Amino acid sequence: MGDHPAVLALTQGDPAGIGPEILLKAALRNATGARLLLIAERAALDAVGSSLSKLPSERLVFLDSFARDAVLAGPEDAVWVLDPVGRERSIDLGSSNKEDANGALAAIDRAHELAAGGAVDAIVTAPVSKASIAQHCLPDFRGHTDYLAARSGLEGYGRDYLMAFLSEDLQVALLSTHLPLKDALRAIDEESVIAALACLARHAGGRIAVAGLNPHAGEGGLLGSEEERVLSPAIERARALGIDVHGPESADSLFARARRGEFDWVLALYHDQGLIAVKTLAFGDATNWTVGLPYLRTSVDHGTAFDLAGRGIADETPLLNVLETTVALIDGRLPRKR
Repeated sequence: MGDHPAVLALTQGDPAGIGPEILLKAALRNATGARLLLIAERAALDAVGSSLSKLPSERLVFLDSFARDAVLAGPEDAVWVLDPVGRERSIDLGSSNKEDANGALAAIDRAHELAAGGAVDAIVTAPVSKASIAQHCLPDFRGHTDYLAARSGLEGYGRDYLMAFLSEDLQVALLSTHLPLKDALRAIDEESVIAALACLARHAGGRIAVAGLNPHAGEGGLLGSEEERVLSPAIERARALGIDVHGPESADSLFARARRGEFDWVLALYHDQGLIAVKTLAFGDATNWTVGLPYLRTSVDHGTAFDLAGRGIADETPLLNVLETTVALIDGRLPRKR
């Protein structure tokens, strides 16, 4: 972080979910040394504040506009807040509506503007309701990853940017993200695999293992032909480009092998192939990192948990873990290369 602490912008997520609560709790327990800017509606913080009996509200500093120098010069224990909406309203915790979707999107947009302009060192996002934003704001919205990439001028998932997950013992990137399984399988082709490997090598590096698609990585063609027809040729071409890539490896044992240190990264071929392993091993501890953005963006690995909203029992530990990982990424201590 150099001579000054990092400044992290934390977005509220869906105001009717647990996002504002975990932001408040994590900000008040923050021990990373970074300065935190909560991009959250005052109405959302007020809505959850009544359920947090020991909230030291005197540490909250509400801003009309953001100035990095002022934040760095301010009290070390201050929690800075920038309201992306700036008006009073009521929030029905546990049920997202149009205003909530607009508020969630406004927070993402404000964070993007600050990060793209270099005013903050990273964005840390709380979970949003993809369904609510798609219903009320953007019909094609599929999540932070694609939205922020589009706002940054990136066009091709895999070629320009990737969704990746970091945990203490396992690092996984995804060839595709939120697609129905039948579409994800159709998206596995030689060019997309090469592009994803090049993107991961360019931004993260290390030894990459490609997961096989079929049981036992196809068992020499006995259990499927995709490994021989698509994956092996792609891997050979990637090696010719200088990428340290291995496979295709049988997915049923690959994640355990990577955890033991044989590989630095696993490239999973579809969302759940990678995320089942990550969340089984490190649910609540893993960090979602958007590889390839022009700025650093990280997130928790869980959802909005509307059923917990307003009860004061949401666990901020996953967000605290993400804050630590984010500062480590800024400092160059991650991703790990064994």
